[in-house]
Amino acid sequence: MCTSLAYRDTADNVYFGRTLELTVDLPYQVAYFPAGFAFSSELKGHPALAYTARHAFVAVTMPGRMPTADAPLGPTDLKALEGLNDKGLTFSLLSYPAASGGHRSAEMTQAVLSASDLGSWALSLFATVAEVKAGLGAQPVMLEALALLGGVESPFHYVVHDPSGAALVIEFHEGEMHLYDNPVGVMTNGPDFPWHLTNLNNYTFLTNVDRSSATFGTYQAAQPDSGIATAGLPASNTSVGRFVRAAFYAQYAEKATTPDLAVKTLAHIMNNFDRPRGVTIDYPSEGGGHMEVAGLSSDSATAYATEYTSWTNLSDLSRRLFFVRDYKSLNFTSFDLGALAAASTPCVLPLSHLGTAAFDASAMLIAATHA
Repeated sequence: MCTSLAYRDTADNVYFGRTLELTVDLPYQVAYFPAGFAFSSELKGHPALAYTARHAFVAVTMPGRMPTADAPLGPTDLKALEGLNDKGLTFSLLSYPAASGGHRSAEMTQAVLSASDLGSWALSLFATVAEVKAGLGAQPVMLEALALLGGVESPFHYVVHDPSGAALVIEFHEGEMHLYDNPVGVMTNGPDFPWHLTNLNNYTFLTNVDRSSATFGTYQAAQPDSGIATAGLPASNTSVGRFVRAAFYAQYAEKATTPDLAVKTLAHIMNNFDRPRGVTIDYPSEGGGHMEVAGLSSDSATAYATEYTSWTNLSDLSRRLFFVRDYKSLNFTSFDLGALAAASTPCVLPLSHLGTAAFDASAMLIAATHA
């Protein structure tokens, strides 16, 4: 489904990467919202919660509703799934079907934040994880039934990172919100976050040092290749397996000496979680579905469901650089929040319009033969 992790360079600068896996291609939009933009979060039965952006941010977004002829989509309809603001704060949405259920209540006269708007709320108002935690302590948040998912309540949990290295998990488990400091900076999907931390206790033997020889009786065994240190990593693409692998890569990947190299190193790390179509499939007759929620279940015309990496994001929290690539590209497109500050109104671009950004180096090679 989704894998996220934080990585640091030799100067202790923080970088963040995540992949998003689904079985369907959705209309993702890359959007920039300037400081001063007015947002509103609305939940039936409660007054609208209005908030004005103190910080500009760029995000991968999804429409929160279907457009109609009388009500076309506008910037306020876009829900942030992944974003970076001008203070280096990141926000990420990851699938978590156990979020819904249970009883939640708030005073009918109280303005309540829809969980669908957590992204724009956190990115537009706060500069640090500590500020987000304090804000959530004062602001009621409720799950919303999502029409685009067939009425299922928001089946997600959320992670927030800042340039200090602080990380927060916002998890609704059976309808109740829990806030967890994240000491490993890693997140995937279910089970709940404390379970993943407990499960790491089963992997204390992991190390990045290859032990390439051993003695069995009088036989001297020798590994003919490097890489034996990773033999203990879980191999599956399950949420549990990916959490352990992400923690391993975040811990042991060599720390880059420059920011540019750090971004490239992070891209290499995230490549380990890139999933091509067809590697795992689920047949509808065997209970396979999309994202484990009814709204994205397979239709009768689909032979099978296959999760694939819809897009991958990298964020440089210190330089405020946001990188994204979709399934059709191996190259990242970058967005610089410093440069985007020139825009005084929201800017929206379909993710599918970014292109592959590849180039033909034939002329370069021909010129090199005569160098």
